[in-house]
Amino acid sequence: MTVRPSEQGPAEVDVAYWSRSDQFGIEGWRAADSHPGQIVGYAEPELKCWMALPSAGDDADFPEPWAGDDAEELFGSGI
Repeated sequence: MTVRPSEQGPAEVDVAYWSRSDQFGIEGWRAADSHPGQIVGYAEPELKCWMALPSAGDDADFPEPWAGDDAEELFGSGI
């Protein structure tokens, strides 16, 4: 999915999944490289769009973040 630019950094593409609440955090979008004790979560306003993962055999390049007209920076997110 594409994460909008914010005061924490520029727009980026990240692999994320929806997680139900558990002993490690609340329900929501989590970065795939999260693990117990160090969960990277995304709020809905931080996310721009998503795409399905390509097949394992695809030679496609990793997509660039969304750079459309509405790619304004979000202020105060994650703080």
